[in-house]
Amino acid sequence: MDYKSIAKEIIELKKADLTLRDKLAQSGQLSEGYHEKMKELHNKNAKTLNNIIDKIGYPTTDKVGKEANEATWLVIQHSIGQPKFMKKCAKLLKRAVSENKAEPKDLAYLTDRIAVFEEKPQLYGTQFDWDENGKLSPNPFDDLAKVNKRRKSIGLHTLEEQIQIIRRQAKNENQSPPKDFEQRRQEIEQWKKNVGWKK
Repeated sequence: MDYKSIAKEIIELKKADLTLRDKLAQSGQLSEGYHEKMKELHNKNAKTLNNIIDKIGYPTTDKVGKEANEATWLVIQHSIGQPKFMKKCAKLLKRAVSENKAEPKDLAYLTDRIAVFEEKPQLYGTQFDWDENGKLSPNPFDDLAKVNKRRKSIGLHTLEEQIQIIRRQAKNENQSPPKDFEQRRQEIEQWKKNVGWKK
């Protein structure tokens, strides 16, 4: 198996993702809902990565190296329109982490993202969204003390520190809250049903 060229292919998927994200951030379109071009790219990347995973299993560091392993996680994390794929990857990533072949924090972020889409409380508080007051805040989580304990165990900042970091980053990228909070909430609910996160 030519892991080198597979690693290169996975890194290219990540580059395409970040290039488009940067372009949308520059033009101020990043906070205007899930951009159609972004959606298309995320779905295309998920399909490509799924084919790779079917061929080689989860792209762990021992197979594809650190950079491609990190790129794998980013592609999965962004494949939000593919619930089955994300859940399949979460299982594979969990096994890879238990074998010390992937990062526990990657699993934390992916587990939280799936929990948010399934309307369950986060375990690590890694996922944020705009609140009614126009501030970026963590999506619902189970218990602050427990969350901070879990975060500490995998080398993450406290949730309080993370809130400051996320809000600063959004400001630097000129992100702004949705103009109509309620409309956006309804659009997200509809989207979740359309792609299969909700029945």
